[in-house]
Amino acid sequence: MKQQKFVRAIMLVAIFVIALGGAEVLRAQGALPKIAFRDRNLANGMRVLSAVDHSSPTVSIQVWYHVGSKDDPAGRSGFAHLFEHIMFKATKNMKSEMMDRLTEDVGGYNNAFTNADVTVYYEVVPSNYLETLLWAEADRLSGLTVDEPNFKSERSVVEEEYRQSYLAPPYGMLEYLIEQQSFIAHPYKRPTIGSIEDLDAASLENVRAFHNTFYRPDNATLIVAGDFDPKQLDAWVDKYLTPIAKPSIALPRVNTKEPERTAERRITHYAANVPLPAIALTYLTPSQKSPDSAALRVAATILAQGESSRLYQSLIYDQQVAQSADATPDLREDASVFYFNLVLASGKKPEEGERALLAEIAKMQNAAVTAAELDKAKNQLVTNELRQRETSNGKAFALGEAAVLLGDPNRVNTDLAQLQAVTAADVQRVMKKYFTAANRLVIYYLPKTEQTTSSLRSPDDQAQRVRGGQGR
Repeated sequence: MKQQKFVRAIMLVAIFVIALGGAEVLRAQGALPKIAFRDRNLANGMRVLSAVDHSSPTVSIQVWYHVGSKDDPAGRSGFAHLFEHIMFKATKNMKSEMMDRLTEDVGGYNNAFTNADVTVYYEVVPSNYLETLLWAEADRLSGLTVDEPNFKSERSVVEEEYRQSYLAPPYGMLEYLIEQQSFIAHPYKRPTIGSIEDLDAASLENVRAFHNTFYRPDNATLIVAGDFDPKQLDAWVDKYLTPIAKPSIALPRVNTKEPERTAERRITHYAANVPLPAIALTYLTPSQKSPDSAALRVAATILAQGESSRLYQSLIYDQQVAQSADATPDLREDASVFYFNLVLASGKKPEEGERALLAEIAKMQNAAVTAAELDKAKNQLVTNELRQRETSNGKAFALGEAAVLLGDPNRVNTDLAQLQAVTAADVQRVMKKYFTAANRLVIYYLPKTEQTTSSLRSPDDQAQRVRGGQGR
């Protein structure tokens, strides 16, 4: 299974570009390049966004379904991710795994991912195969075979993915704890991959009901970017997608609000095969639609991006209290969480790591970051985004995020300017506003010994929780 975790690789590219003078290039450019796009709404509720780019004879086709793990039924975690797998099985007109043949056999590729908010399918193919892929996407939307063999085979695949990705790695359960404990009311506390217990308890009727509820044209956004003729695209959309009927049943939406934290919480968890202790600090932050998201992204970059970052220089290089240090603004549609995680250096205690980390947070609360730090962080983030948008698939992803998760496709052309506009005062303000003791969850993740027992039930005894997106 290929997981949708692009951040580290892209950031390395960004650092390299900046080292060659990328920061000066961005200053010289002034206005940021925009993505020109068309926005069309079909009678059945499907939205179609398209962006022409003739720089390469390829085209990206993406379908964003507005259903993620937060929409999994109670006691049936993992359904959104399960359907990501089932959608590659047989349909009314295609054999199982036919999407691979339609893309890979012509020199293209395809994949998919599920996270808490959306499930996304995408293909990149030579532009003369656009019609074929539009037909295929329409066929698996309207004619997917949801039967016992497909359900059972993909359930087994997902369960094995869960074991290999989250039970086997030494720090897999730390990922689980960050998500499960960061949210107490909102269904974001559910796992994206699901739990073996919930998947085993699911019936074919449960699975079909979920599919009928969420896989429908009025819950889908089609995005086409690359080398194509707009009039021809409209004709093919009308031929293959417009005829798909909109269901009469209501489309449910999550309305649960995560309550504000009012006091610090602390958790200690013991796990087997953990070579070094680790700690995590999580703070609730607003929806990714919030204007504060840009400043939080800049803060995370200053804190933990690269060897010149504050956490690396202080915790790893100077104090040598940690072996690794990360800061992640996990931005989501309804509510977000900003978390830090440290793997401690040999011989160091979690209390030492916590004190050192809190001291670095306090420094950013008590004094503005330097102009050099601010410029570097913003240029890393903006360059990163611009590099992604050089490809048709990158343009499509940017449009999808703006339209589906941010609620307005026009934000694809305004959010980079928001990043550029972040000031040192903005960074200091969000650090003071969100990184408070009352808004803090502290997790100690320690090696298990014969004399210790977990403060939570063991991984084998409770539903597992993982954060982030799951990919095919």
